[in-house]
Amino acid sequence: MKKIGAILKNKEIMGRIMFTILILFVFRIGAQITVPGVKVAADLQSYLSSNNALALMNILGGGTLQTFSIFALGVSPYITAQIIVSLLSTDVLPALTELKRQGQYGRKKMEMATRYLTLMLGAVQAYGIIQTLKSADTNYITFTVGQYEWLTYIYVIVVMMAGSMLVMWLGDQISVKGIGNGISMIIFAGIVCSLPTQIMTAFSQWIGQSWGTGKELTGIFQFLLYIFAYLLIISFVTFIELSKRKIPVQHSGKGGQTQAMAKASFLPIKVNAAGVIPVIFASSIMMAPSVVTAFVSPEHTSDAWLGIFNSSTLYDMGSWSMPWGLIIYIVLIFVFSFFYANIQINPQELAENFQKNGSYIPGIRPGNETERYVKKVLNRVTVIGAFSLAIIAALPPVLTMTKVFGSNQSLALGGTGLIIVVGVALELNTQIDGLLAGKSFDEVVASGGR
Repeated sequence: MKKIGAILKNKEIMGRIMFTILILFVFRIGAQITVPGVKVAADLQSYLSSNNALALMNILGGGTLQTFSIFALGVSPYITAQIIVSLLSTDVLPALTELKRQGQYGRKKMEMATRYLTLMLGAVQAYGIIQTLKSADTNYITFTVGQYEWLTYIYVIVVMMAGSMLVMWLGDQISVKGIGNGISMIIFAGIVCSLPTQIMTAFSQWIGQSWGTGKELTGIFQFLLYIFAYLLIISFVTFIELSKRKIPVQHSGKGGQTQAMAKASFLPIKVNAAGVIPVIFASSIMMAPSVVTAFVSPEHTSDAWLGIFNSSTLYDMGSWSMPWGLIIYIVLIFVFSFFYANIQINPQELAENFQKNGSYIPGIRPGNETERYVKKVLNRVTVIGAFSLAIIAALPPVLTMTKVFGSNQSLALGGTGLIIVVGVALELNTQIDGLLAGKSFDEVVASGGR
């Protein structure tokens, strides 16, 4: 309560919060506006929940794909472009690597390259989505305008690309004038908006349907168990996000350094250093075959071999099936967890910086030995993080395949959405603490230290 009171008294923080709410309100309005000239089938949402790749895109877009709104692409093309540019700038493409070292000027150039790549990826992704939804067993979207289909395709793709760029601009406004990271806040808002609907669906399924049948207590118990499981998963995700391995670091040439100061200096390595990036990138890889097939050969989008990338059921009609899609998904999460963790914390650069600054890890020689030690610790910690990430991300498809919730797949617990919500909430809390601390410091300076 004390913290809430401090926030309410801080005009800067309240102004940023109100501005962020206003932008998110605009985004939610746009999320309900279907692309003009397109008719959406009523069961599109259930189809999206059965397709892992499209389900993730719907989550990242804040639920905009299920209404095929003007913001249907969301920030997915931008996130993919950011990941590609980040990967290419790690000594893969010398020009980008050089820009990365040029400070503010280089970052602006890289951001511009990311936006151009976003446009190209957005066009390909929009076409792939349209073809996938039109070429499915049921036409989940149909065009209602235009005499020439190819011209209608161009029109719809341009509208979707424009919507994606507008979402990017809204995110930038939040980052500059609001609170939190703009792109993360837009995703966060979309996921949080879907939570009340999910809770109400669970309430209706277990309590509403059991009322008056003599099974009221069983229904109430199942609903409370569902809520408890949700809170348990949130606690687990929070624990993983906050967990870190602290490597003690000491600094040579620091005269008068006390033992307490030496203990306070450490190198933190997060258990989940890669965040949600491995899940996003793994899902993008899983979706790539469908998008490429839709782009190159639309008539083959329903081929059986594409079904391998979407997990269906473990047991159906007396026969067992191997969930290859889920297995590939988990393997990709592990691969990208290690890959991105080593990008976030580069042991070689870290060892070089330690030598330049006169820092060292007690008992470890500077140079190659420090690099090997940091890499060993990072890999060991990342194993735990990758396992945790895979468990959380795989929970919804596993619950869907085992039919724990029957035919209602929207009740599946866990997944990418919770990881994003918890991560953004923790980031917001940290930023608000920083703003409050800054305000307190200003007040102390103004009062002359009294």
